Amino acid sequence: MAVSALLDAQFLAAVVMTAIIWFVQIVHYPLLANVGTDEFCRYTQRHQVLITWVVGPPMLVEVASAGMLLIYAPLLLTSPLYATALALLFLIWISTAVLQVPLHAKLCRSRDERNIRRLVLTNWIRTIAWTGRAVLLGLVGTTPDVLAQR
Repeated sequence: MAVSALLDAQFLAAVVMTAIIWFVQIVHYPLLANVGTDEFCRYTQRHQVLITWVVGPPMLVEVASAGMLLIYAPLLLTSPLYATALALLFLIWISTAVLQVPLHAKLCRSRDERNIRRLVLTNWIRTIAWTGRAVLLGLVGTTPDVLAQR
């Protein structure tokens, strides 16, 4: 597969995830505070199932294309822009696994205002990281060192 197509796929997936995460950060997560106690656990469980269908494909495209680029174009890591974008991808996955997933699990068990606030607050990590990735990957495709590999 061409380096160019992998870079384009990664950039597109990052842009899609940036749009989704901003919606989740500004609209969806804050509205959790308005869901009543009786409906809360069912609501959060349903959220987890449905959001997976939305974020799963672009997240998998991001990580798969990044992995393939490490194999087929390892010199991309010499680009500070690409290396930083890749580091942000690791940060996103670590934040998801260590912060957001456990908070969602806690919220599925019981409605807790403190955990709702923590979810909103810690999700800024992913919001900023995905925004940065989208910008950096957009710039990566225009830098001479990367253009030579395309």
